[in-house]
Amino acid sequence: MSERRTAAVAAVAVVVLLLLVAVAGPAAVSARPANEIPVQSVAADDRPQRPTSEAWNTVPSVNVPLTSAPSGVPNASDTSVESVRVQSAQTDERLYLRLSWADGTADRNATSPRSFLDAAAVQVPVNTSVRPPISMGSTRNLVNVWYWSADGETEELLAGGPGSTTEFERTAVETTASHDDGRWTVVMSRPLDSDAANRTSFAVDNDVDVAFAVWNGSEMERSGRKSVSEWYHFPFGPGPQGPPYESILWTVAGLAIVGVALVTIEAVRKN
Repeated sequence: MSERRTAAVAAVAVVVLLLLVAVAGPAAVSARPANEIPVQSVAADDRPQRPTSEAWNTVPSVNVPLTSAPSGVPNASDTSVESVRVQSAQTDERLYLRLSWADGTADRNATSPRSFLDAAAVQVPVNTSVRPPISMGSTRNLVNVWYWSADGETEELLAGGPGSTTEFERTAVETTASHDDGRWTVVMSRPLDSDAANRTSFAVDNDVDVAFAVWNGSEMERSGRKSVSEWYHFPFGPGPQGPPYESILWTVAGLAIVGVALVTIEAVRKN
């Protein structure tokens, strides 16, 4: 085989390889859009309300980083929970969230003024087409807060800014929890649809924002001293399967690679 032909074959091989990279790259690097909590359909008969249900075995999880919430309470920046693992599933009727985080002590009782309960909360906007301020919404953009505490209590709250929470007369949220091997696992669920005033409906065709908070009672975390996430979202909308800019960048990169390869082949062919 002549040197020219060898070079041409090598160039073609490079083109094929680069095309494979251009095509497979986006899927490998970003199989899931940023800050998405995927919602997977499961069977109600598999009882996803149970933290240990096998229904959760096939539901993808997202490791959500947490940081100390901005707050004026003493030692607000001193929090201990760095992340929470989140899974979400739905049946025909209900939305389920499974939260799991490391906590070596199960603080189920607050029997003295200096003892506090472990707790977790989920926040979603009332108007799902608008992203509210993450610190408990605002008077114009209300939020629902699902608050679970380790003594077994669950509250469904409405908030319009910090310090403005009011409790729904009857909660629509159900919770179950377990603590094993130094981890809390809490499942929260609620009907997908709601026509109640100021209660979020998930029967929508747009993405729905969601945020998380965790308290470690034995580390004196309570009230505004808590670990919180930024906004994430449930992909209920028909949007693109990834940030538009990322797809554009990969497309441009792929075209550039092909262009360079073709120029190389042409140069080799003319030698």
